[in-house]
Amino acid sequence: MIDIKNLSYCYSPTEEDAVWALRDINLSILAGQFVVILGSNGSGKSTLAKHLNGMLFPTEGTCVVVGIDTKETERIFEIREQVGMVFQNPDNQIVAAIVEEDVAFGPENLGIPPSEIRERVDWALEKVAMSSYRNQGPHLLSGGQKQRVAIAGVLAMQPKCIVFDESTAMLDPEGRAEVLNVIQQLKKDLDITTLLITHHMEEALLADRVIIMNKGEILLDGNPDDIFLNDEILLQAGLEVPAAVLLCQELKKQGILLSSHMKMSELVEELCQLKSKI
Repeated sequence: MIDIKNLSYCYSPTEEDAVWALRDINLSILAGQFVVILGSNGSGKSTLAKHLNGMLFPTEGTCVVVGIDTKETERIFEIREQVGMVFQNPDNQIVAAIVEEDVAFGPENLGIPPSEIRERVDWALEKVAMSSYRNQGPHLLSGGQKQRVAIAGVLAMQPKCIVFDESTAMLDPEGRAEVLNVIQQLKKDLDITTLLITHHMEEALLADRVIIMNKGEILLDGNPDDIFLNDEILLQAGLEVPAAVLLCQELKKQGILLSSHMKMSELVEELCQLKSKI
């Protein structure tokens, strides 16, 4: 699905004060995987995301998406048909005055027949639970609802992969929960290759695979349970170890062995079950 080899990216590479945002990235992502890329501000995660549908091109190395090298600029729209992007601010992605018209915008630009566009819009709005808002103006919606409309607009183009670039960063807790629920449901129902770029540690709970980035490099790559045991590397990357993980580790030192939990609610439930057996 995605194959990146020795990718480096430099902003203003001809200037003396050039900044290398990515350094020698090697990464393969299989079709159907759900990958969370974690990192603090300036880690390079969003720069990497923009390479995946040809918004940026490698200064060095290669980025091959759905079998196409992104440097083949004459084929860039083929890549963008297959890799959808959902950005941080939905207001920058919504272009129409009515919800259903906005969702139809992408398929229209792909030259899809009108009858099929109607089917795609209906289907996409249903998938993000926004069918009842189809005739409303996006400006009347909450942040979470706007982001769901943005997701529907991408879904209507029927891509093979969706990249969520800090898509929950500007939302309140309720809006974040709405969007994360949609992402989880899409993965379950459609098995779309999903990349979630974030700095929220708990969002890694959703993933099959977690990648930790810092200063333009990949520090860790593995499943969530293993990743969160690397306290020192997480701190090096400017990330906080989830409190539930730290508590599990401290309890282990006291001889109390529990499952590896990243959600405090799950840890509390297991401790309550353990206490009831004493």
